Amino acid sequence: MPQIIFFATVGVLAYVGYRSFVREAQRVTAKIRRTEKQATNGTMGTLVKDPKTGEYRLAKD
Repeated sequence: MPQIIFFATVGVLAYVGYRSFVREAQRVTAKIRRTEKQATNGTMGTLVKDPKTGEYRLAKD
């Protein structure tokens, strides 16, 4: 019985670690694509509208 609990815990931790890894990889990939697109367009950054003030500011990574 303790082996089942151990392997279940290891499985859950592996799954959570995998999901975290995939989320980080997607974030990095999106940043790289955004940087490549900015280089292609010749822009200095991406503007994001602030919902509270309505002003546009540079996106923070």
